[in-house]
Amino acid sequence: MFNIGDKVVYPMHGAGIIEAIEEKEILGDKKKYYVMNIAVGDMKVMIPMDNVQKVGLRDVIEKGAVDIVFEILTGPDEAPNANWNRRYRANMDKIKSGNIFKVAEVVRSLLLRERKKGLSTGERRMLESAKQILMSELVMVQGIDKNEVVASLEKIFRHES
Repeated sequence: MFNIGDKVVYPMHGAGIIEAIEEKEILGDKKKYYVMNIAVGDMKVMIPMDNVQKVGLRDVIEKGAVDIVFEILTGPDEAPNANWNRRYRANMDKIKSGNIFKVAEVVRSLLLRERKKGLSTGERRMLESAKQILMSELVMVQGIDKNEVVASLEKIFRHES
């Protein structure tokens, strides 16, 4: 159970703060919802409280785990699958997992691939989405401005070139 003010991650959307708990009636069915404001992108989402386990809502990582994220981003790439479809599905599964370390692997892998061979439109969209998810959680964990997180990530991305 989460409370108002908790910093949480909603897989595929990113990290944010639970701003309210509201009860809504939809098609005659009353349910309680977490109202969450996503840190990057100014988006609000409503998550049914009885669906939290299924969607994978979780607390943000501890501050000490941020170093691991940056190690992953600067580390070597695993051998990516040459088949575009398999690679895309594997990356999508990592993003859907809601695990920031897996999302960081996707960002690293796609950035390296972009520099070597370029990305398809679908993979370019996936990279932007993964970067936004990653940034939103880092903003929540570090308690710093989005622009500072963007600057530190851009420094890493430029360094890898």
